[in-house]
Order: sequence, then C-alpha cells, then structure tokens
Amino acid sequence: MKIAVTYDNGNIFQHFGKTEFFKVYEVEEGKVISSEVIGSNGSGHGALAGLLAGQSVDVVICGGIGGGAQAALAEAGIELCAGAQGDADQAVEAYLKGELVSSGANCDHHGEGHSCGHHEEEHSCEGGCSGGCGGGCQAQPPLIGRNVGKICRTHYRGTFNDGAQFDSSYDRGEPLEFVCGAGQMIRGFDAAVADMEVGQVIDVHLMPEEAYGFADPAAVFTIERAQLPGAEGLEVGQQVYLSNQYGQPFPVKVTAKEGTTITFDANHEMAGKELNFRIELVEVKDK
Repeated sequence: MKIAVTYDNGNIFQHFGKTEFFKVYEVEEGKVISSEVIGSNGSGHGALAGLLAGQSVDVVICGGIGGGAQAALAEAGIELCAGAQGDADQAVEAYLKGELVSSGANCDHHGEGHSCGHHEEEHSCEGGCSGGCGGGCQAQPPLIGRNVGKICRTHYRGTFNDGAQFDSSYDRGEPLEFVCGAGQMIRGFDAAVADMEVGQVIDVHLMPEEAYGFADPAAVFTIERAQLPGAEGLEVGQQVYLSNQYGQPFPVKVTAKEGTTITFDANHEMAGKELNFRIELVEVKDK
C-alpha cells in the first residue's frame, strides 16, 4: 500500500493542485516501512492524479482540494483524505490508526475571496451518491468483498424514511457505474455492493454516518453582500456555486438575507438524513 501526502518542508501543503512535492509512504501490515519525496513535475490538478496512479499510490492525504481534482483521483481509484494539516508523518500515522477523517472537496470557504460562480438552480450529485460526495476515507477500515476494486454497474432507488423518493437510476434508464471501494460512493452504498452477486437485489438502510454525515455548523457562514458580486440577485433557498480564494467552486444554499449580509450553508443537502436504497447489481467487470 502507498500513501502520498502533499508535502512542504515536513508539513502538509495546503493546495493540492499547486503542490511541488509529494511524500510517498510505503506501508505494510499497517506500518510505514519506507518513504521518499517526489516532485510533481509542475503537473496541474488532473495530471497529478495520473502521476500518482503511475506511482501506484492508493491514498492521498492533502489540505485543500477542489471538486475537479477529487473526481480525477476517484477516476484513478485513489482514496482521498482532504482537509488535513500539520506534520505529514503524523497525519499518515493518524490515517493508519483510523483517526484521520476526510472533509472532501473542502478548500476553506470561510476566508476572503468569495465570488459568486455560475448561478445554477440546482446542485446534486449524479446518481444521488456518486461523484465523490461523502466519499474518501471516513476513519473506517478498507472494504472487503468480491467486488472491491472492480467496476460495478448498479440500478438503485433511493428513498427517505417517509417513503419519498429522492433519486432513481431506473427513472433515468441507465445503471450507475463506479469502482467499488474507491471512495466514489457514500460508504454505506459501497459496503452494500462490495459482496453482492450479479442479479442480486438488496434493500439497505443507512444512518447519516454511513451516508453524507451530519451537518457541520461551521459550514454555515455569513458575509457582507458588498463582498460578493451578484449577491443582490440571490434568493433564500437558491443553490449556487461560490469560489474560494483559489478560484475553486463549491456548492452552497442561500439560507438568509438580512440587512447588508447574506448567509450560506455549504453542508450537503443530505447531511444528517437516514437513507434507504434498493440496489440491483447489474454487472461487474475488472478495471
């Protein structure tokens, strides 16, 4: 197993796409047996995923990372632990102990540099639970099962506890495709598929910690409208994209407009919710 950390003089470099170095750790039986520092060769966000895949890296630990880079890592089958900071060696030890929790595509949106991005009317992860939302390491052991590491195609229907449907691949007429165990899906969905047989249909009930986690009060923030061009045209309840100081977009919902301020909630819309899935495994193939 190999773990790569964005690296700067002993610490975790805080911007994945601009890191000049990675420290790559070789791990056996839960222990670091060797490490080396490699250059990024000036690669950009997407190319870095290819660079790490070429080094047979299994896990990336970093600070800030945007959604595009996260998707590229997921496509390469590399697990992501974002939002880490401090000493690189200590972060790896924490990961190996199951104490490091990923915050996902997280670049600090509480700092300066807000700007309103494309004013999309709606943001949802395709398939209801793919695209890396809630993926990455969650301080849990690796998944075990016949389908882990393989490309799985599933049909599914997702409902809340009251029976209301929030998503369905059947309605779209196309199964959802993902690499099982690569962090592309929420943990509970991944775990359910890990040992299924082709043609099998199962029903699963996921608690928030197995799905999109619990809402984080720190992800609700208020800023002066004057700091955000286009804020006057936003309405409460509208879902839009903002960009942080690195120019990386992240989705938020407008929750309040009072006086000269506007309040946003960057929590996932499914945070804190129990979810139910009926899953049908349609096909499994090697990567």
